[in-house]
Amino acid sequence: MKSSEIRQKFLTFFESHGHAIVPSSPLVPGNDPTLLFTNAGMVQFKDVFLGKETRPYIRATSAQRCVRAGGKHNDLENVGYTARHHTFFEMLGNFSFGDYFKRNAILFAWEFLTTTLCIPKDKLWVTVYAEDNEAADIWLNEVGIPPVRFVRIATADNFWQMGDTGPCGPCSEIFYDHGPEVAGGPPGSENSDGDRFIEIWNLVFMQYDRDGEGALHPLPKPSVDTGMGLERIAAVMQGVHSNYEIDLFQSLIRAAANVTGTSDLANNSLKVISDHIRACSFLIADGVIPGNEGRGYVLRRIIRRAIRHGYRLEQKQPFFYFLVNDLVGCMGQAYPELLTAKAHVEMVLKQEEERFAETLENGMQILEAELTREKKQLAGEVVFRLYDTFGFPVDLTADIARERGIGIDQAGFEAAMTQQRERARASGKFNMQSGIRYHGVATQFHGYDSLQQEAVIQAVYKQDVPADFVEAGEEALIVLDQTPFYAESGGQVGDSGVLLTSNGTFAVADTQKLQSHVFAHKGVLGHGRIVVGDKVIAKVDAHKRISTACNHSATHLLHAALRQVLGQHVTQKGSLVNANRLRFDFSHYHAMQSDEVRAVENIVNAQIRQNHEVSTQLMTYDEAVKQGAMALFNEKYEDEVRVVAMGDFSTELCGGTHIARCGAIGYFRIVAESGIAAGIRRIEALTGEAALEYAQQQERELQEAAGLLKASPQEVTVKLMQTLDHVKQMEKELGTLQSKLASLQGATLIDQARQIKGINVLAVKLDNANSKNLREALDNFKSRLKPCIVVLGVIENTKVSLIAGVSEELTGRLKAGDLINFVAQQVGGKGGGRSDMAQAGGTLPEYLPQALASVADWVERNA
Repeated sequence: MKSSEIRQKFLTFFESHGHAIVPSSPLVPGNDPTLLFTNAGMVQFKDVFLGKETRPYIRATSAQRCVRAGGKHNDLENVGYTARHHTFFEMLGNFSFGDYFKRNAILFAWEFLTTTLCIPKDKLWVTVYAEDNEAADIWLNEVGIPPVRFVRIATADNFWQMGDTGPCGPCSEIFYDHGPEVAGGPPGSENSDGDRFIEIWNLVFMQYDRDGEGALHPLPKPSVDTGMGLERIAAVMQGVHSNYEIDLFQSLIRAAANVTGTSDLANNSLKVISDHIRACSFLIADGVIPGNEGRGYVLRRIIRRAIRHGYRLEQKQPFFYFLVNDLVGCMGQAYPELLTAKAHVEMVLKQEEERFAETLENGMQILEAELTREKKQLAGEVVFRLYDTFGFPVDLTADIARERGIGIDQAGFEAAMTQQRERARASGKFNMQSGIRYHGVATQFHGYDSLQQEAVIQAVYKQDVPADFVEAGEEALIVLDQTPFYAESGGQVGDSGVLLTSNGTFAVADTQKLQSHVFAHKGVLGHGRIVVGDKVIAKVDAHKRISTACNHSATHLLHAALRQVLGQHVTQKGSLVNANRLRFDFSHYHAMQSDEVRAVENIVNAQIRQNHEVSTQLMTYDEAVKQGAMALFNEKYEDEVRVVAMGDFSTELCGGTHIARCGAIGYFRIVAESGIAAGIRRIEALTGEAALEYAQQQERELQEAAGLLKASPQEVTVKLMQTLDHVKQMEKELGTLQSKLASLQGATLIDQARQIKGINVLAVKLDNANSKNLREALDNFKSRLKPCIVVLGVIENTKVSLIAGVSEELTGRLKAGDLINFVAQQVGGKGGGRSDMAQAGGTLPEYLPQALASVADWVERNA
């Protein structure tokens, strides 16, 4: 029975028993940004089980695509070493939300396995949680499972929980016996780690709520969550022991063998490649792109592991992306989103392959040299160098070393990483207060509501050294107990303004954080003298703050607009917001098209015109995520977060300052879009007055261009095209004249040919000619002088262009490529080409005469 048939039979069976067929959710969880990937069928139903969400059905079934390759659930390192571990797999599941419970779940499972799939009953074993007498009674007395194939297990293997607290309950697992010829004992025995008895289905009975003290309280509506791996049940139905022997994998293994030129279909690397193409393709289709953090880094690790296994098969050209087409053929019907994203997936994989290929071979040479030193452990500094210089993920290096029976010095690697981070921090702006130790009260920030605040000076630092006072002309850092000044963080620059006292005025140029809740005001005292303990009036530069706030609010609108136009894979990767402009870095794997840029710009301006209120709320992180606030994976958030919402268009966690309504932004204009790293793009934009000034400047430049072309602004494009056509025609006519001139010149120069060993040799500089005329002139001379050797040179804009020709009867012993290289080296260049014609260039025109003169000697020596 084919894998596709099993999948469909499962969904149809449960649909016939009142279950709604729910499509697979994406691999990036939409309801839990703290979870790396969707790793089980219940993930998309998490809020339903928790009672936070309701659905129009109380029974559901799904074929859920899952990835376990990072975070708590990580099978990546086992892929290629076991028969059943995968980075990507399909989980068949049926769910009850307060409807049926243990009896129906057990009876459904038994009926599907033994009646629909016709698996012999004597091949199935069952386990339950030791204390779950209810489930035991159903299995033993209703289903009739013989006690000899029934096991009570008291460990966590048969008790499931979502976390340390919350919904939990006992499990019942169904195992398949592959037969006595396979090593291993039944579940619960000392030999249960063997491969004879394989778990194929897990039935989870959520019936308790565990509180903070660990006590279990019965749930008012017990639920059911089951999961059966498609790959495992397919192995059972197809009579094979390894998942890699099922139809789905065999077709991918054959495709991998074909693109790598491998004839041994049992080669372990083919299994790894066939597994990894599934994970990589579906992750990319769901919006993940290779990167250096979070989900993107996990994807990069999987891709590079696959490429390395291709390298083991002597495949050193991009090959991995070719397998996307084969995967679509296998799984595209069940998951049409894969077919839709096919071209995008191929492009992303190809670019990542080409990027890693640049360093893979050099890195492998270094690694191979280290692995032959007969050490039991690879030094941490070597692991770090491979990671930092050649892009080898640590687990890739560990995987290669493991094949040789060698471990890696993980502690040494971590130490090297720590040193690098410290060096990066030491060179960064945020370390301008290096060495400062502040032990006073924290700074209370009032800048969300006010731009002016009375405060008391808590500390003064001059050249990072504590001081009691500041005098006129001195630069210092001043810490206040309260401030309206925003300290740089989250991409928003620090505020500037003044601190006013009865004895002086301190001009604040920047505000930074000494500690997470201690703000330092950096500036110069204009006059007077201020001391620790003085009262001040802190006043923020209102114009700069408002302009900065406009730009910051615009980044939120930009982020939402990018996700709308480019896709949900777009996430913020960095930003810089000041009073003059905004810069926004985001995940996207190729340059935006001009129509995409304009579409984003139009959406943002439409939201500005709608003049949404910019609302802010403080709430718990979980509450914010439930409201749909954008949260970045791996970002550290405090227990209480600030949520900034702009209508129903944008909701993000943000600690920065914003305007009250979107209309205050006025006008939004994108001025640049570029790539800054692999998979990371950057947009630079202007708002308000700056955007208006930019548009007016473009208008002025258009008017000037129109004046020069003697046309109206509306006619500039047509007039410019006419002018360019005229220039092209003039260039063509000029080229014709130059060719005629070169021919006339050639008639004179031909007399300069010398005969050396029966060969006519001509090496001359052409005047009033260019590089385009050289080929025509060369052919002319060769036709008139054969047997001959001809070298011609011209000088254009302080650069030398050279061409050499050897008539056909001489090419067996004299090569034009060798000759042109000899001449070019004398004028600061190099070149090459065919035996009968070769070209070159140079940067030292003053040496051209003597270089041409040396041709005769070269012919004399080599003829």
